[in-house]
Amino acid sequence: MTPTYLVTHSGGFHADELLSSVILTRIFPEAEIMRSRAPEWITPSEDKIIYDVGGSYNAELRIFDHHQRDAPLRDDEQPYSSFGLIWKHYGRDYLMASGVPEADLDLVFASFDKGFVLPIDLVDNGALSPSIAGPLAGLTLSALLETLKPVFDVTGQDAETEAFHTALNVARVFVEARIARSAAKLRAETVVHTAIVAAGESKILELPMGMPYRSAVKKAGADHLLYVVNPRGKDWSLMGIRLNDEGFELRADLPASWAGLTNADLEAASGVAGATFCHNGRFIAAAQTREAMLAMAEIAVKEAQLAPTEA
Repeated sequence: MTPTYLVTHSGGFHADELLSSVILTRIFPEAEIMRSRAPEWITPSEDKIIYDVGGSYNAELRIFDHHQRDAPLRDDEQPYSSFGLIWKHYGRDYLMASGVPEADLDLVFASFDKGFVLPIDLVDNGALSPSIAGPLAGLTLSALLETLKPVFDVTGQDAETEAFHTALNVARVFVEARIARSAAKLRAETVVHTAIVAAGESKILELPMGMPYRSAVKKAGADHLLYVVNPRGKDWSLMGIRLNDEGFELRADLPASWAGLTNADLEAASGVAGATFCHNGRFIAAAQTREAMLAMAEIAVKEAQLAPTEA
């Protein structure tokens, strides 16, 4: 039965029920969000989905709380929040409603669960402290969403309700953007794989536009590739390929003599007419034309091959 009400608790809100609400309102757009702790609202019935309140987890009865004793755990014993439970049971429906191709559902579901849902679950349950982010702790998604609560001297149910729905709209933007990126990454892999095949033994991968490429390069085992070239608006870019998903170390840096140079200075240092920019960090450069960019890429490859290797 399609629910008439999506029931979560009243009072201060947190990331887990906000993000759960994002998922459920996409699947059930006609359902009304009801924020209450009253027994008549948090008791299961056919016209409700209840989450983050109610003291029980029973998917058949459509109640998804995690605050009770014997709260539900993942297969690896990590705790669920209401967000994790809602994603577990409704995530694939959300992805289908969002237009994710059926062939990509499982991959996008798992990627979003690992990279987005699980951290919210852990923080909400106190199993992960935002303090590990150091100075960025206050900029985690959980922390940012909670800053949208009413301040202490703005009181009343209307203030809470208005703040909840404002935060819900913000949370929705983050979820939709992350899902869109995950789906786009899978689309890009097909394009990148074709380009890898076309590149053959070349150490330069040429793409038709800017797109995520590292995962496809890794899956293809294309360890010989050092640089990526693609058009970028009115010019062309040359980028190094990161060694790992985390960190900034590259398979090969761009030449040290190019670092921080632009226009005529870079043309002189590289010997390539049309060279326009090289970042001081030596991970990206730009040129006016494809020909100039490929020429710079070939020079970068030669210098990288001549660079001494660590023993």
